Amino acid sequence: MVIGTLQITIQVPESQSLKDKRMVVRSITSRVRQTFAVAVAEVGDQDTWQTAVVGVACISNNARHADEICQKVLAYIENDADGVVSGSRFELIHL
Repeated sequence: MVIGTLQITIQVPESQSLKDKRMVVRSITSRVRQTFAVAVAEVGDQDTWQTAVVGVACISNNARHADEICQKVLAYIENDADGVVSGSRFELIHL
């Protein structure tokens, strides 16, 4: 079993409040979850107005597949108009 983990830092420059940011994050996480069938949640900077850290997890029996899914999720979020990806960290865990 292989677990692909991805941590993405997203800047939300138009956000003027936590409510604005959470609306954007909720939209992104919902669309990622529906499109890729992965686990996704806001995992950091929850009290910062214009920065969000989103975590993604993908479980597979193949490291290549887990890598491919995580890279597609990253590209999907990078192309999202609501936020700007300012950093990401990917890791594969082999069990």
